[in-house]
Amino acid sequence: MRAAVGLLAAAAIPARGDDNRPDDVTAPIRAFYAVLLNVMQHAAELRVQGRYDRLAPAIAATFDLPAMTRIAVGPPWSSFPPDAQAALVDGFTRMTIATYAARFDGFSGERFDVDPNVETRTAGRVVHTRLVKSNGEPVALNYLMRASEGRWKAVDVYLAGTISELATRRSEFSAILDAGGPKALVESLRQQTDKLMRAAPA
Repeated sequence: MRAAVGLLAAAAIPARGDDNRPDDVTAPIRAFYAVLLNVMQHAAELRVQGRYDRLAPAIAATFDLPAMTRIAVGPPWSSFPPDAQAALVDGFTRMTIATYAARFDGFSGERFDVDPNVETRTAGRVVHTRLVKSNGEPVALNYLMRASEGRWKAVDVYLAGTISELATRRSEFSAILDAGGPKALVESLRQQTDKLMRAAPA
């Protein structure tokens, strides 16, 4: 399996007594990992398109993709017309799913560990997890979770435990937007998705 560290999310434990939020913030991440691990175990037979199709609903359920798109675009977002915003959310969503489908392309004994102890932050909650490689080497993947429509969803992923995926994306997107506006970014997302979906079979 190629370096399979991508956009993953985290969950948070809400204050007790808030009936509008679920109690187990780690549940969305654990459910996502169960699907992801199954896809990895059947990667060769599924091939990249099959992995994309299996992962799409799980990723939509786990990540707040519209919020992630807004965060990655940054301040220019509010100046874009609704059709451009919708196209960017669609492009970002497809690229995110394709990233997982392309990177998690095999299984050799890896596992995912989810820490039940959730960190509270002003911006939400952080779920700490690890991808444990077949050689025992752990890779930290932490997820920032916020409540969305009565459930917890991931809005950022911290690679190696501290590197914000969306901060990295914002730097990349900013240069594209400065050069060509939202249409250029939509096209860039499409090209990235196409490239990922052409990835060699596992």
